[in-house]
Amino acid sequence: MRRWLIRILLGVYGAEALSGLALLGVVLRARFRRRYPPRGATLHGKRVLPGFRVALGWTVFYLLLIVLIPVSALCLKAASLSWRQFWSAVTSARALAAYRLSFGVSLAASLIDGVIGLLLAWVLVRYRFPVRRLLDGLVDLPLALPTAVSGIVLTTLYAPHGWIGRRLQPLGIKVAYTPLGIVVALIFIGLPFAVRTIQPVLQDLDPEIEDAALSLGANLWQRFYLVILPELLPAWLTGVTLAFARGLGEYGSVVFIAGNMPMRTEITPLLIMTRLDQYDYAGASALAAVFLAVSLGLLLGMNAMQRRKSVLPILM
Repeated sequence: MRRWLIRILLGVYGAEALSGLALLGVVLRARFRRRYPPRGATLHGKRVLPGFRVALGWTVFYLLLIVLIPVSALCLKAASLSWRQFWSAVTSARALAAYRLSFGVSLAASLIDGVIGLLLAWVLVRYRFPVRRLLDGLVDLPLALPTAVSGIVLTTLYAPHGWIGRRLQPLGIKVAYTPLGIVVALIFIGLPFAVRTIQPVLQDLDPEIEDAALSLGANLWQRFYLVILPELLPAWLTGVTLAFARGLGEYGSVVFIAGNMPMRTEITPLLIMTRLDQYDYAGASALAAVFLAVSLGLLLGMNAMQRRKSVLPILM
């Protein structure tokens, strides 16, 4: 009788029997895990890994030490000014010109980094050529170089008598000691962030999706706009945001090529350093607090927009 049942199950109803046994095994395994959770986890998922409290404590400690305590000291120093003194320090003509220049050049450089980073990541992922590994390694060069070295090199190249600057001079294009030079420096500094955020997404993108769109009659532009771009948009926004944030606080590579002329090529970090050199610590703290608040607001807005862009395709 037992042999007959086994022969019927595996012979006539083999596929159904095996799938039923597999489903039964999954159910029993899930019930066993629910009754006997693995080490380091609880029934309600409150603890995922052992040592969670220790890890959380060290995380909060380093967050306090590196971020919260310096920011609190900055705000307390700025609060030592009266409201009239604070408003006069942060709304002077020189400070407003530095704000406009810093945010303007950082935004322009981050958008250019987004375009160049997308093209460069596309070439590195989709094509194979002899110097691809070398080019891939050179992308991270701005992160390895000291910022002062980057500024000196860029100034040497784009100065009126530099290797590139003297060729641009007859065309009426002046790069060094102008806002254009600051944009060039910030493009160089922020490019790795744009490339490294887009490159993994392109590597994980399934080529069969593009083949399916091609078989349905989509042309090259439709495949990029309707298939590839929605997948790349959250990563692209992340890269642009990181490049923008890096550009706002950049000092070493900009101070050499900018010329540091007040009301023209003076960025906000340089103005803060000028206030510190003049022993105006409260004024420097006021400028830094405003710059920090505006920068944080812009970054939170960009992150919210990026999260909305990444959630919309799921909802649709």
